[in-house]
Amino acid sequence: MFAAKSHTSRHYIPIVAMACICVLLGGPSYAAGAESLIIAGATYYEPGVSGPGWAWTDADHLELNGYAGEAIGAEGDLVLTLAGQNSVTESHAPDADITLCGMEVWGNLTLRGTGTLTATGSQCGIHVSQALVVDGCSVDARADGADITDEAVAGVIAGDMAVRGGGRVVASGAGSGAGVSAYGVYLQDAGFGEGAAGCRLSVDASWLDAAGADGGVACTGGSLVSARFVTPDGGTFGAGGVVDAGGAVAPHVVVEPDVATPPAGGDRWGRGTG
Repeated sequence: MFAAKSHTSRHYIPIVAMACICVLLGGPSYAAGAESLIIAGATYYEPGVSGPGWAWTDADHLELNGYAGEAIGAEGDLVLTLAGQNSVTESHAPDADITLCGMEVWGNLTLRGTGTLTATGSQCGIHVSQALVVDGCSVDARADGADITDEAVAGVIAGDMAVRGGGRVVASGAGSGAGVSAYGVYLQDAGFGEGAAGCRLSVDASWLDAAGADGGVACTGGSLVSARFVTPDGGTFGAGGVVDAGGAVAPHVVVEPDVATPPAGGDRWGRGTG
């Protein structure tokens, strides 16, 4: 099931068999921050720069407020604070460093704030080589599989993933190319040495909706705190992801808090109904 591989134009990302022990993910431990930032078609090596809808204030901190543009990439750990509605789309420029994902971080990524982020790409909406944390904000990550063959396609590809603080994540992957495996969330062994196996999913009093023909969520296990599987009914973590009562991997996975009240004027994901 996990024989597929995944890569972008800048780095090779092996998708290997996952054999980690999955525990509650409390969040990544950050180092010095990003060494470089790619945004709006340009590369920056020092913080203190900004543009329409974005500001790189510190090495480990990027702010988005109404950003709508090309892919964002970072080499190193990053905290991204969201305000307003934001969107990132893979770049189709022939010389672009990021061509297959809307957001690509080679380190740990935390998404936080009161805003939203929509990330779209052909292979993945968001790729994080180590841990992804969605803390309180709303994220929509989608991959359509356009022109992808012999690869894993997913809304989110990461080592670990945690959704907490009332965060809301919608992730989907699709594709019809030869050898394509499609997932909503694909958690892979990050391969960064002993103690960094990855593959952990944690949802704490938050929402997750993940869909893909080959599995809504691909991981070896995970933790739910003040949250439960809504789809599949009675779902559990199996050897290859969330499974239904019969033990089959579920192509659609929905997690919501134990006591879930949809926001006024919207559905349970905070989206307007009008």
